[in-house]
Amino acid sequence: MDIQLPGMDGLQATRKIKENPAWRDIPVVALTAYAMSADEKKVQKAGCDSYISKPYSITTLVDEVARILQQNKIN
Repeated sequence: MDIQLPGMDGLQATRKIKENPAWRDIPVVALTAYAMSADEKKVQKAGCDSYISKPYSITTLVDEVARILQQNKIN
């Protein structure tokens, strides 16, 4: 989820996803240029399952998605 979306930002979109019982278990990885610890807390509070700051490598993204999928498989 890109946090800086036009119209509805990524945090608002994540909240809407997580509010819907049919969608709440869909993992959301926040991708953002905001890299302060307060920004990461906002992302977590909105319901994102993970946070990656830009710039990031494709390996970082793939590894994080794999980690979340494995975690959800176990839980």
